[in-house]
Amino acid sequence: MKFAANLSMMFTEVAFPDRFQAAAEAGFSAVEYLFPYEWTPDLLASNLNDNNLQQVLFNMPPGDWDAGERGLASLPGREQEFRQGIAQAIKYAGTLNLTRLHCMAGLRDRSVDEAVQRDTYVANLRDAASQCAENGIQLLIEPINPVDIPGYFLNDFGLSLDIISEVNANRPELLKLQFDIYHCQKIHGDVPAWLEKCRDHTAHLQIAGVPDRHEPDVGHLPLADIMAACQAIHPDLWVGCEYRPKAQTTDGLGWMKSYS
Repeated sequence: MKFAANLSMMFTEVAFPDRFQAAAEAGFSAVEYLFPYEWTPDLLASNLNDNNLQQVLFNMPPGDWDAGERGLASLPGREQEFRQGIAQAIKYAGTLNLTRLHCMAGLRDRSVDEAVQRDTYVANLRDAASQCAENGIQLLIEPINPVDIPGYFLNDFGLSLDIISEVNANRPELLKLQFDIYHCQKIHGDVPAWLEKCRDHTAHLQIAGVPDRHEPDVGHLPLADIMAACQAIHPDLWVGCEYRPKAQTTDGLGWMKSYS
């Protein structure tokens, strides 16, 4: 399996710009993180190049994160801001040679009918995915469990498959799934079955232990069974290590030795 360090959660013992070197020294060849927009694209590209790292994922702008916003894609009335975010994300992706972007859905807006919010989501995803495709980028969506982000609009893997099918109705492969094993286990359980169900739609994997989002071998995640399923179903995909180390990051990397 190919593992990418998530620099928003791992190697937090050092400042963000120094995490690239820390990841490379720990044996990673790729990184992901939540958002790049606090830093210039050129600085991030330099950090990648200096450490021989590949950038495999980051998120589109989420709105006002500090105020609790978790994406704009499904929010009626925020379409212009969403489009500005598409342009910003594509600019960064071009400099960082990124081929996959994650688009956060946003929270359920109780002031509008759910069907209206869904229609807004689908329309915005079509727009974003089309622009991304024109720039050699594949757009991803990810279901997130309602404990970590209460009220998140896309909170079910079945719903995500429906949305992907709707967006891709006239253009297959436009939109893909970011399959987070941690979220799937917390929402549905039976991750191997969902990996198989989502086989044709998944373009990126992420993993963390359940229930506390530490290393995948900390907690009650059936890691051996899940990794066997990943190796059988998605052997070529990057697996983002989107977890919060229980102690020092390097102290908890032993679990990867059996799978990399």
